[in-house]
Amino acid sequence: MRTLAAAAVTALTVTGALTLGAPAQAAPEPGWLSANWLVQSGTTTMSTVIRAAGADRADAANPDLGAALSGAVLTGAGIGVALIDSGVSPVKGLDGAGKVINGPDLSFESQAPNLRYLDTFGHGTHMAGIIAGQDPATTTGTRFAGVAPGAHIVSVKVATADGASDVSQIIAGIDWVVAHRNDPGLNIKVLNLSYGTQSAQSATLDPLAFAVEKAWEAGIVVVVAAGNDGFAANRLTMPAADPDVIAVGAADPRGTDTRTDDVVADFSNRGNAARHADVLAAGRSVVSLRSPGSYVDRTYPGARLSLTEDPEQRFLRGSGTSQAAAVVSGSVALLLQQRPGMRPDDVKKLLTSTADPIVGGDAYAAGYGQINVARAARSRTTYTRQLNTAATGLGSLEASRAGAYVYDSVTGTPLTGERDIFGMLWYAPSWTAASATQRSWIGGTWNGSVWTGTAWGTASTGTRSWVPVTWTGRSWSGATWSGRSWSGATWSGRSWSSETWTGRSWSGRSWSAAGWTGEPWH
Repeated sequence: MRTLAAAAVTALTVTGALTLGAPAQAAPEPGWLSANWLVQSGTTTMSTVIRAAGADRADAANPDLGAALSGAVLTGAGIGVALIDSGVSPVKGLDGAGKVINGPDLSFESQAPNLRYLDTFGHGTHMAGIIAGQDPATTTGTRFAGVAPGAHIVSVKVATADGASDVSQIIAGIDWVVAHRNDPGLNIKVLNLSYGTQSAQSATLDPLAFAVEKAWEAGIVVVVAAGNDGFAANRLTMPAADPDVIAVGAADPRGTDTRTDDVVADFSNRGNAARHADVLAAGRSVVSLRSPGSYVDRTYPGARLSLTEDPEQRFLRGSGTSQAAAVVSGSVALLLQQRPGMRPDDVKKLLTSTADPIVGGDAYAAGYGQINVARAARSRTTYTRQLNTAATGLGSLEASRAGAYVYDSVTGTPLTGERDIFGMLWYAPSWTAASATQRSWIGGTWNGSVWTGTAWGTASTGTRSWVPVTWTGRSWSGATWSGRSWSGATWSGRSWSSETWTGRSWSGRSWSAAGWTGEPWH
């Protein structure tokens, strides 16, 4: 966050070079990176825009991040971004009419009406803010906007307050998004997956890879965090390991306001010659919305901004490829508003071909470099087709879990083997056939069990939400299953503050990568 004097900043246009105006004394400070901050205070305007959204600094003249392109301001308007995560809390910036649509809550907390849809962990709200947060125009004081403030979030909750989620829940969520992408008012064009597993099988076999490929084939741009195990990690987490999707690594701006000294964040997975990050985006000390009372909020209060910066205490800093993936998802929404006919392959080609290379960076870890949406928006669409080996999905759930389990809170027994959270047997050939034809969901039933309702309803808050159901039988429900699952090696946010996260992980082995550990700002 930084303050800019009331100087005019020329908007980004397709026809000309990016022209920027800012006072010479304006200096970036740790944690400024995130979504587009706008503060109106008398004659002073503060605008800080995500670096990865297209230039070192962009458009502070317009109250939206979007560049003014061919006379139209890009905000991501009309684009639905599906967020399969820990839910989204209706905090300021995400509580506008139609901003967040709650798809089914497939988490163990779905059976608790006071927790259903809400982000009790704190991850999903942070991602949603980066992607599409938007304060009302009437807001005084600090005004926040995400990368694509005109887009809407379709939230599919799969994780609980301790991060607990099973691979079967993630796959069910992806299948649901594909099946309902064209429901009235959704228009899901982007899917953000800010996590991954240490799958013990290749992308050609893993069911997570198969699921994301079916989403890709259905016209949804799938954006996935590369993982946060650092340069020592010679592979990406799953499903970023799938070659079709956009795998996102994290860039570290090193505390400056230009890209010339940027490097790959040291926590970002390096990968290998066959598969590594496609692109990078801002991933160090990214500021976004907090979910008050959530696990992260309570456990790491040092992640909040100072009272001087944030008197309302609405915001948190977080670092990781989770945040970087969210930046890319919002950026894709901008491009799809501009060019709604682009296919996922076209979007990926556009981003990779217009990225800013990391000078002297590791060729694998850096991929094509940092995305540059300004350049992408001025560049022609290159119609292309990827020719990767297709995933069969015939591998196993157990191999995909790779030791990241949910546990029965009474007996301590982990959910292992080829069965889902309801204990139903997993038969890969049947599932792949159904998923490929978008018939894995029959009403609210998936893999032979009733997981959720069958229609849209309206929650008491007025937010459009998918109707829930009461789970019956021994359903590994919220009353039974407990965390210790996606608690470390998977949620792809490595740090919540740059100062407070210290251990390798806050609990176990899952949500993408090494946990939300962090290092001091450099």
